[in-house]
Amino acid sequence: MPIRVATWNVNSVRQRIDLLLTWLRESQPDIVCLQEIKCVDEAFPRLEIEALGYNVVTHGQKTFNGVALLSKLRFDETKSGLAGDDEDAHARFLEGVVTLKSGVLRIACLYLPNGNPVGTDKYPYKLKWMSRLLDYSKERLKAEEPLILAGDFNVIPHARDVHNPAAWTEDALFKTETRESFQSLLGLGLTDALRAVTDEPGLYTFWDYQAGAWQKNQGLRIDHLLLSPQATDRLANVGIDSYVRGWEKPSDHVPVWADLDLEAA
Repeated sequence: MPIRVATWNVNSVRQRIDLLLTWLRESQPDIVCLQEIKCVDEAFPRLEIEALGYNVVTHGQKTFNGVALLSKLRFDETKSGLAGDDEDAHARFLEGVVTLKSGVLRIACLYLPNGNPVGTDKYPYKLKWMSRLLDYSKERLKAEEPLILAGDFNVIPHARDVHNPAAWTEDALFKTETRESFQSLLGLGLTDALRAVTDEPGLYTFWDYQAGAWQKNQGLRIDHLLLSPQATDRLANVGIDSYVRGWEKPSDHVPVWADLDLEAA
């Protein structure tokens, strides 16, 4: 059986815990990266998730941000925080390593800054964060191991990834500088998992709560799985669980997953 790695911006784990548990039971992912858990570590609903057979590691923050890793495979090591700015206190990055028969699999769960409004210091912070992620990726790729960067990147990579590109040209998610920074990651040798299997437009991972965006399928693709060459070589399948957006009181994001032909130790 392949290993399924998924990412989901759950938009408050305590508010969505029933949805999360239902999805975990149905989809049976092996490793899950969660973003916007919006709680401190002590408040994370760990016991309910552990009862489904997951090891849980969190990097939480009160009210805002926060990321978590869930894994049916035991973590050999974990590390929170993205290097490059000692003054950045935002809980946006969590790395975990699990052992495979053929070595290790390294997962980086990330919640990249939104960057809006563009005319404030939020946009330079976003670009600096992306530069730090580029440095991290350069260093990690030297190890030549299966690596996955998974999370809410808050980046619309291409016009086909948004329902109305013209309306987004000055938004931090779609500005030229943002997309160029994302392309720099791909230029290192990382592969956008979904685009490795399809060029189809209109495949979205986020629909706003406003103006009937979900009902009209006016969405964005901003949640991504970026794979190292060693992970890309093992890529078997990719999917977006868009049906989850139709559940009662959902997150505005949906899970994205990739199946890799890798064996746990």
